[in-house]
Amino acid sequence: MKNKKIIIPLLALGLSALTTISCKEDYLDIVPTDRVSDASILNDSTLFESYVINRYLGVRLTNKEGDGNVPGFGRGFEYALWSSLTDESIYNNDDNTWFIQQGQLSPENTGIAGTFWGRSYRSIRECNYALTNISEVGMSESYEKILTAELRFIRAFRYHDLIRNYGQVVLMGDKVSQLGEDFSDPAFYEKASLDEGLAYVTAELDAAAADLPAQNSGNWKEGRATKGAALALNARLKLYAASPLYTGGQNDAQKWQEAAQAAKAVMDMQQYSLYQGGYGQLFLTPNSNVETIFARYYNINSRHTALEIANGPNGYDGWAGNVPLQNLVDDYEMMDGSDFSWDNPEQAAAPYENRDPRFYETVLYNGADYRDRQVETFIPGGRDSKDGPANWNTTKSGYYLRKFVDESLPIQNPWNVAGTQNWTYFRYAEVLLNYAEAQNEAVGPDATVYDAVNSIRSRTGVEMPDLPTGLSQSEMRERIRRERRIELAFEEHRYYDVRRWMTADVVENKPAYGIEIIKAEDGSLTYNRMVSLQGKSFSTQHYWLPIPRAEILASNSQLQQNPGYN
Repeated sequence: MKNKKIIIPLLALGLSALTTISCKEDYLDIVPTDRVSDASILNDSTLFESYVINRYLGVRLTNKEGDGNVPGFGRGFEYALWSSLTDESIYNNDDNTWFIQQGQLSPENTGIAGTFWGRSYRSIRECNYALTNISEVGMSESYEKILTAELRFIRAFRYHDLIRNYGQVVLMGDKVSQLGEDFSDPAFYEKASLDEGLAYVTAELDAAAADLPAQNSGNWKEGRATKGAALALNARLKLYAASPLYTGGQNDAQKWQEAAQAAKAVMDMQQYSLYQGGYGQLFLTPNSNVETIFARYYNINSRHTALEIANGPNGYDGWAGNVPLQNLVDDYEMMDGSDFSWDNPEQAAAPYENRDPRFYETVLYNGADYRDRQVETFIPGGRDSKDGPANWNTTKSGYYLRKFVDESLPIQNPWNVAGTQNWTYFRYAEVLLNYAEAQNEAVGPDATVYDAVNSIRSRTGVEMPDLPTGLSQSEMRERIRRERRIELAFEEHRYYDVRRWMTADVVENKPAYGIEIIKAEDGSLTYNRMVSLQGKSFSTQHYWLPIPRAEILASNSQLQQNPGYN
């Protein structure tokens, strides 16, 4: 297929700006123009569909977003992954992440966490513009119904991003703000309660799911919303809604049951299943696979950050990037399903042997086979340690990231060939874990809970032992939480999970650990745990992000800041 580039105006606050989308398929066969007027969009159903397609993209609001390409629906593949604001990893070169890890987040200084508010509300306004005017566009009733559902899904996704980051947010309804409008009315800035916000978004997703296609076919190309995508987002939001952060710490069995039912609705479609081609390969398949529910697709003409050089070891001329922490590494089980322990002399002497297979597909460690040799993070003399070349790019944790990285793509000079991996927003394993967690909280660890978790652990390429029978509800809760940590590592779940569980004040206050490996003259190795980033800290106000100060000032201080931020 050829790749067409379509230039469409982004309409925000009445201003037109230009962005581009490089399509995976030939969405449209039109000649790009420098600027397309509002009237042209509303008088041409083809242009209007292009406008809808472009709503899956964002606007670049800060440095290193999209790496020259426009940001996607969420953050996805950027230099500093969202994992580097958690106990999964740190970003080796900082890039406005360390101060967040160190508890210094403020309305004036939001770093990489500062773009959700502005980008989300801009996108909501763009969707509202299209929904308000879609009836003016000449198209069939069935075509209008599908595009309307797609816009409602996109808008719901943006609200989901707002709610999970800020908690209480302003619901705009279908309002399309205009320049010159009187914004002094306090009602314009009134936040809805968490329950009101979640109820609004889940109702929008119910409506969208009813009219979206079950599969992408015909004009429905990969990367656009389907019924499964709407149901998966609904299941995620209902899981959040039942979680302690969203209920004030109260256990509401009805909300957990609703969350389980929402996840079951995706399962009952019988359209998705677990990928059996290997855990690592799951994230490298060039097209959608049976596990993918919703993703952003990239190709050679529309690339993201070149992961291979951005996260590669310094001995290979990589920049280290998002380096896994010992906190995560220690949570990978042994192959027999038992816990790893540094107090076990045999395990401590060979800490990377006989671990959960997902560890080997996620983390590059000392001795790992990688490309044409073994990784060497030991000192003295390790090629991927501070004694190796370009030592300013040496990992601060003793590890490098392997997940998502394609070894068939080059580390050196990757600019015209790398950056083609897909970013998955929803996959079936998350749905199964959502179901298991919600069902366990609602009724306890019944057979369906075991089946959901064990199916993930036993699939081809993972093949971990089933969970032990006879677990209590609390024991199963901890098992599911660990399974999410391992299965969904680096996929932007950990940050939100530890907050909704209200465990962040414990896990995020632990030091950011790494490993120092000393190699003796006889070749023996000694492993010493060390701190990779000093001052890691989390306070209760950090359960929600601060609204950027600029947004508060723009409202003439009528928009209420989140608690704990002055």
